[in-house]
Amino acid sequence: MKMGWTADGPALHKQRMLNILVLASTLLAATPSDAGGISAVDVQGDRVTVRFDDSVEGASAFLLDGPRRIALDISGAQTGRGHFAGAHDAVTAIRQGQLSDGTARVVLDLAAPAMLGDPRIAADGKSLSFSLQNVTDNRFRSAVGQGRLHFDAPAHMSARPQKRIHSITVPIPAVARGVALPPVEGARDGARPLVVIDAGHGGHDPGAINKENGKREKDVTLAIAQAIRDQLVKSGRVRVALTRDDDHFLVLQERYGIARKLGADLFISVHADSAENAEAHGATVYTLSETASDREAARLAARENKADVLNGVNLGNQSGDVSSILIDLTQRESMNISANFARLLQREAAPYVPFRSAYHRFASLMVLKAPDTPSVLFETGYISNAEDAVFLSSREGQQAIARGVARAIDVHFARKLAMGSGRSGG
Repeated sequence: MKMGWTADGPALHKQRMLNILVLASTLLAATPSDAGGISAVDVQGDRVTVRFDDSVEGASAFLLDGPRRIALDISGAQTGRGHFAGAHDAVTAIRQGQLSDGTARVVLDLAAPAMLGDPRIAADGKSLSFSLQNVTDNRFRSAVGQGRLHFDAPAHMSARPQKRIHSITVPIPAVARGVALPPVEGARDGARPLVVIDAGHGGHDPGAINKENGKREKDVTLAIAQAIRDQLVKSGRVRVALTRDDDHFLVLQERYGIARKLGADLFISVHADSAENAEAHGATVYTLSETASDREAARLAARENKADVLNGVNLGNQSGDVSSILIDLTQRESMNISANFARLLQREAAPYVPFRSAYHRFASLMVLKAPDTPSVLFETGYISNAEDAVFLSSREGQQAIARGVARAIDVHFARKLAMGSGRSGG
């Protein structure tokens, strides 16, 4: 996405009032006649109003941290040459940019933590508005990972897409030809969230192996993935698919490619860790980072990202360093949701699964690279540890892991339902 600066306010301390936001520059592109060009963004008191010169179809909003921002994706809108004015102590700048042919994005930079409330689209579709509610840092951070808030359009307006009204600029390889999409099981309601479970390794790639008893990671991960699927199907609350349901090999891009093709709302890649230190034990959850959070995470990234290489042949057909992919706002949103789910997974699964004290780590893992699908890699334990290996390879251990994961998934989507008024937007 190409963001254009269209308005910029002075960088004020969060306790000072922002007197006025004025237009600094304009985009030269003309607004198509069949779309609502942004004509104004007004910040008055605690109310923000975005005005258009024609009707728009719908909108959604989400929060971003580091720095704090509110992003609005407006379907049926185009960037315009309008004025930007108002006063609010939490807003320091307003920007706009064209996210895709039919979707514009407006970004509000925040000096203090704030959330959206009372989202509305006018009856004529020519404006949308919301309130800014000051919150604590902890409340803001908690809300960042809870997904999008949708604006309710008037009933007479054309329906907006139910999911993902944005596009992305990150190049992602398509699913390799000849790879059949797996069946979707569970709830028959197509509106229910879809979870894709990926059993790591498989086929000629055994993954990590316990030197004492010969237990292989590929067998353990398949059994755990199947147990998670069965638990989710039994609950009836979500739909679920496995990237593999037998012992065959998939390259990394096929794994997350399957999730993207199916339109998954959550992707969980199941693995079993290994270390030279036989005493290392406990589960760890990894989420995407362009730089690993520590030396151990970097080691894992190097090991897992090479799963596509066999006898010197790069089966993934990747070029360049995997950490060179540029992340735009779309992927940052997914990363925030992923990190939030990682914390939730530890909290809900801890009664069933022993976790490491530093349970959440970041790594540049290829299997987590889908920019529009929240994704985690769940290292369920150390297959190189005697006690963990028994737990991971036993039916009791696999069922325990499945119950913990299912609990986290239930809470995750319940939160999204509450935030999105029944919609599970990306």
